[in-house]
Amino acid sequence: QVQLVESGGGLVQAGDSLRLSCAASGLTFNSHAMGWFRQAPGKEREFVGSIDWITSNTYYTDSVKGRFTVSRDNAKNTVYLQMNSLKPEDTAIYYCAADKFLMTQTKRAVDVYYWGQGTQVNVSS
Repeated sequence: QVQLVESGGGLVQAGDSLRLSCAASGLTFNSHAMGWFRQAPGKEREFVGSIDWITSNTYYTDSVKGRFTVSRDNAKNTVYLQMNSLKPEDTAIYYCAADKFLMTQTKRAVDVYYWGQGTQVNVSS
């Protein structure tokens, strides 16, 4: 059974940083793309960033480029999302995602293979 367990969310002020972690089990971690989506109240779940499993190339939605960084530690079966210069509009539930296929900016949430349970990030102004 695949499990993705996120941690690291919380309440911060605008301009602060947070690092989310996602520990994966039940899958061959180093043969899956790993990524992050988010869902704000009343909005659809959207792609945030991802990292592939061969070259570790990363992909980001435009609104987080230069502020967020996705990384992975294959030895620990863990993917991270480092979020810097946080803004109130980054407030959302952040979900870890795993997929057998590459996840880029056009990846639809409905097409993702595996999900974590989500972790809340609140950014106050």
